[in-house]
Amino acid sequence: MEYIDEIANEFIVQHPKDCSYILFSRSQKITGVLIALFALVLLIYRWDIFVILFSFCSAAAYLGVALFKLASAFLGILANLKKRPEPDLIPENDLPLYSILVPLYKEANVLPGLLHHLTHLDYPSSKLDILLLLEQDDPETIAIAKAMDLPPSVRILVIPEGSPKTKPRACNYGLKVAKGDYVVIYDAEDRPEPDQIMRVLSAFSRAPIDVICMQCRLAYFNAKRNWLTACFALEYATWFDFYLEGLQHMNVPLPLGGTSNHFKTEVLREIGGWDPFNVTEDCDLGIRLHKRRYRTRTVASTTWEEATSQTGNWIRQRSRWVKGYFQTFFTHMRHPLRTFKGLGLHGFMGFLLVVGGHSFLLVLNLVFWILLAIYLCWLSVDLAAGREIWDVIAGENEAVRQAWKMIYWGPSEHKILAPLSVGFFIVSCALLIANFFFVLLGILAACTQKRWRLIPAALTMPIYWILISIGAWKGFIQLFTNPHYWEKTRHGIDSFETPTQELPS
Repeated sequence: MEYIDEIANEFIVQHPKDCSYILFSRSQKITGVLIALFALVLLIYRWDIFVILFSFCSAAAYLGVALFKLASAFLGILANLKKRPEPDLIPENDLPLYSILVPLYKEANVLPGLLHHLTHLDYPSSKLDILLLLEQDDPETIAIAKAMDLPPSVRILVIPEGSPKTKPRACNYGLKVAKGDYVVIYDAEDRPEPDQIMRVLSAFSRAPIDVICMQCRLAYFNAKRNWLTACFALEYATWFDFYLEGLQHMNVPLPLGGTSNHFKTEVLREIGGWDPFNVTEDCDLGIRLHKRRYRTRTVASTTWEEATSQTGNWIRQRSRWVKGYFQTFFTHMRHPLRTFKGLGLHGFMGFLLVVGGHSFLLVLNLVFWILLAIYLCWLSVDLAAGREIWDVIAGENEAVRQAWKMIYWGPSEHKILAPLSVGFFIVSCALLIANFFFVLLGILAACTQKRWRLIPAALTMPIYWILISIGAWKGFIQLFTNPHYWEKTRHGIDSFETPTQELPS
């Protein structure tokens, strides 16, 4: 393994219980082995009970997470009915110094456009401290940055070689030298609304003292590029417009987005910044903030980003996100009682559903679709043969036959296949119910933003979720094979265009 540099090692030493450097504790490994052995023994000796138990538990978890997301989305929809407040008019002399961290790696092509938008924010340049965080092994981006006529508000910070090579490690270097009272993260392709900083400062002035982070909305400027970007835009719309808004009102931990997070610098330094070993450092940071009794709020200001329009590039990005969610879940569950104490009952349940439940839902989704396909093929064969499946399943027991008719409709040529058939039926119902809600939320998101052209894509969201599951499985497998590897997402494929329809006020 590469040399773990000072700043990464510092996080390990100061936050040993919350660091993803070690993924599984000894007790977690023992628990995992015991569960696997129990499942194996049950599968060998009573496979029918195993099938029913697995189907019921996984379907209940799947539906539970889906219904929780629906409930939070409903609260978010209600919150969006409120008018977006105008930012306060703060005299220039009273404005705080604001640091902007911009981690870049092999993204020389987007640097000029990025700097143009950041230096044209509605904020005095004398009050901005823009840090370009460049990696030492990226000479092209470094050369272009140094060759540009940078304004005094822009500084270049070259991150030395070290391990792990991740965005949070670079951000921690930037946090060390940031001069601002507040700090925000922007990615290479980000285009924040010009008045975003002013809106965030206004939100901070109205918020309780324990609110130390403001999460702005993210949206995609190239949603019309193809089917993939349209579905991606709808997913972001439901996540940032509905889901996070709802979680805020539920007062549960918010899994932060990777960009447009505005922090009080002093508090962020106090809690150690970002976990350099976690590939979704934003989600992890949201949990750690909540454990320390700090809170996050959302702000109705949008940062426009570039949706990944190429399938391979998209899957690499998605696999990293899901892997990072699993990292966050297992890291904080190494000491479940400590996490429970830090988050409280309400927050802990939210953490289980938002981080753990959501991650396992994405993995289960592909399994459920495969089982549904088998179930439909099996059913069609039985129906085509004209078999009386109730008599086959229940035999001569009329009471059992009538009970089956009330709760079950599925294929089976032989009695021994009945448990398998019941399992398929349970899984299929959970899948169809959950995906109906996901399609409905996609349509609502398109209507809320008045982006009518995205409605056809909303109708195909189940296909998009299958694609997400493929990325999820890739990330889940990589969790065990290469947990700290940062899969790079290529940016700058589509040029920025000013969206014709802004997010609703």
